[in-house]
Amino acid sequence: MRHKVLFVCTGNICRSPTAEGVARGLAAQRGLDHLFEFASAGTHGYHVGDPPDPRSIAAASRRGYELAHLRARRVTEFDFVRFDHVLAMGRDHLELLQRACPKPHQKKLSLFLDFSERFDEDEVPDPYYGGANGFEHVLDLVEDAATQLILRLSGHRMDAAPGIPPGT
Repeated sequence: MRHKVLFVCTGNICRSPTAEGVARGLAAQRGLDHLFEFASAGTHGYHVGDPPDPRSIAAASRRGYELAHLRARRVTEFDFVRFDHVLAMGRDHLELLQRACPKPHQKKLSLFLDFSERFDEDEVPDPYYGGANGFEHVLDLVEDAATQLILRLSGHRMDAAPGIPPGT
């Protein structure tokens, strides 16, 4: 079964594309990318068609994740049908998604950091108006939550070395 996961923030240029790129990278490192389809979108159309914020691209690149090819888009009604999991970066995003989502698909909505095990935070903070440390903190949160998301959905151990089948 292929798990389809959509990450959602406000403009789809910082947090959600970071989550998309990190999740893709972590799944690929473990040879699990065939089990997932990752995408991202924004609750607002401020930046439709734009690449992620250059600071997000740079911070992710330093950790080995590729974001430059991604382009911002807005959440559509079809996303609630297409994706198995629609993960909000913050409570305000979750509330907007709950209002827009058809009733039969409400169970697909949750906060992304509900998957985090290392952090007590429930929202990925917006780094847009802050400094470089904000982008690094976002990556820390996203790496943890994405690791746990992949672990739970795939049933594989994430502590196995890349290239080594899980459970060996």
